[in-house]
Amino acid sequence: MLFNLRILLNKAALRNGHSFAVRNYRCGQPLQNKVQLKGRDLLTLKNFTGEEIKYMLWLSADLKYRIKQKGEYLPLLQGKSLGMIFEKRSTRTRLSTETGFALLGGHPCFLTTQDIHLGVNESLMDTARVLSSMTDAVLARVYKQSDLDILAKEASIPIVNGLSDLYHPIQILADYLTLQEHYGSLKGLTLSWIGDGNNILHSIMMSAAKFGMHLQVATPKGYEPDPSITKLAEQYTKENGTKLSLMNDPLEAARGGNVLITDTWISMGQEEEKKKRLQAFQGYQVTMKMAKVAASDWTFLHCLPRKPEEVDDEVFYSPRSLVFPEAENRKWTIM
Repeated sequence: MLFNLRILLNKAALRNGHSFAVRNYRCGQPLQNKVQLKGRDLLTLKNFTGEEIKYMLWLSADLKYRIKQKGEYLPLLQGKSLGMIFEKRSTRTRLSTETGFALLGGHPCFLTTQDIHLGVNESLMDTARVLSSMTDAVLARVYKQSDLDILAKEASIPIVNGLSDLYHPIQILADYLTLQEHYGSLKGLTLSWIGDGNNILHSIMMSAAKFGMHLQVATPKGYEPDPSITKLAEQYTKENGTKLSLMNDPLEAARGGNVLITDTWISMGQEEEKKKRLQAFQGYQVTMKMAKVAASDWTFLHCLPRKPEEVDDEVFYSPRSLVFPEAENRKWTIM
């Protein structure tokens, strides 16, 4: 995604006598003439067309098949290094990035707030320039989207959003790969979001319509998605002939949905709001009662970590739950 993996994969495939058919995941053929991702930042999916996101998913599925299923060794990033800035703790983002980058032959460098202080001991501009001289790309998990924007402006290497207050694009790529594996295609699916109007929802809103997916959103009053993001999502909906519905009734949002999706109600940095939020989100727990109004082929997603008040055990551990394949796919999509 960050380097010219398409060319490297083509060469590796030819050497090993392989074609690019994605046998298990039905992701279609690569759009090699239309998609150019080399050197680009990944700050939000609104900066990418549907064809470009489809290509990312195709490449993720191909890597997963060839490495996991066929046991191929593909050191495509040998000699490359990745700076990993983490202002917030993480399990899946850190593990998927470190193991995935290393599996491709690269060297990930983990930097916590004890190692690097964005805009405190050193300006964002200076940090961006130093990292550009020592690494080939940066993945940053930060509190503020504006910090990512400055890093991207000042750096001469690609910057990847590992999570911010506004967006979490790498999570959504994993979600879409998981749904693509399960349903065979994303087009025509109805996604039912039950929960907070947060960064996960924002990333879905910036991309779902580009795949022909409909989106039904239920949030408590006062916890709606960002108005500017909603406005842009409505534009995408019109352009792609899909539906976007915003409401406060979780049962209505679940009605007819193929995919029930929720997330934490209390993100890192919101701990002081816990009591208020728990009260506001009463009735938003995803349960089998809620699933009864969903489509007959419903599935469930949660990006983890999960708390019982968000979804009960019956749904979370049911055969309809895709949360653990979803977690694994963080690795293949970040690669």
